[in-house]
Amino acid sequence: MNKFCTVLSFLLSAVVLLPAPALALDARFKDANKDLIADAPDAKDQVDPPVLVFAYTPVEDPAVYAKVWDGFLKHLEKVTGKRVQFFPVQSNAAQIEAMRAGRLHIAGFNTGSTPLAVNCSGFVPFSIMAGKDGQFGYEMEIITHPTSGIKKIEDLKGKKVAFTSETSNSGFKAPSALLRSEYKLEAGKDYSTVFSGKHDNSILGVANKDYDAAAIANEVMHRMMDRGVVKKEQIVTIYKSQTFPTTGYGTAYNLKPELAKKIQEAFFSFPWAGSELEKEFGKQGVSKFSPITYVKDWEVVRKVDAAMSVSYACK
Repeated sequence: MNKFCTVLSFLLSAVVLLPAPALALDARFKDANKDLIADAPDAKDQVDPPVLVFAYTPVEDPAVYAKVWDGFLKHLEKVTGKRVQFFPVQSNAAQIEAMRAGRLHIAGFNTGSTPLAVNCSGFVPFSIMAGKDGQFGYEMEIITHPTSGIKKIEDLKGKKVAFTSETSNSGFKAPSALLRSEYKLEAGKDYSTVFSGKHDNSILGVANKDYDAAAIANEVMHRMMDRGVVKKEQIVTIYKSQTFPTTGYGTAYNLKPELAKKIQEAFFSFPWAGSELEKEFGKQGVSKFSPITYVKDWEVVRKVDAAMSVSYACK
């Protein structure tokens, strides 16, 4: 068992000892079937927008991903019969707020933001990128650069460590738990921190020696290496975690059920072969959208959040 599994076991066993954080759905939502996601509202409150707005989780260069998603969005238009607009969000908070305000209808939320989007914005995740066998996920890595002098986790003491945002599972919550619980390293006391905003920024910051180290999702790093944005020799990994679920894809809870069904159909019928999505994500073994359930597939993320007293309350 690796150290993260040991730490995770400790954290999960500690959940009952900690003050109960706000992990429930926002009061404006109902969950009659107890699947932890918002039920569709009454017919009078359901929406059927003439233009569907789609947003992918924040990345350093949204223009690159607008091109990557273009073929899929055209497929989505064909299946739904509606025009689809790509919305380049700049932060997790902006993406969550856009769905909460009704300006965002379809989205891919990153691992750590998915629970907050579910509970605060009425996000209904139903799909994830997976391999042919249905396997999916990524690992959290703590990375540094070759000249940092950092060889192991303990060497982070006195160094500058980059996190992405407080909502990120691999970019903040999981590594914070690891450093505090296993290595007794406290942020602001034993090492200094900076929030880069995105995994891309953290990876580039380490590669360019702006940060001594960073906690990142390795699927993002692998894609950047594949595109030549960073080189393998610029990065040294000193820690790799167990596998977590990756970006969850879904819709706003208040879409008309027949529209929501067509959107799901578009995801599961999308032809990956030769697509820009395949070119961007295929090198990590991804070849299709696979169905998921939030209650099962995000259980480990919710438990880590509970152990860290993370609140899903809307601000």
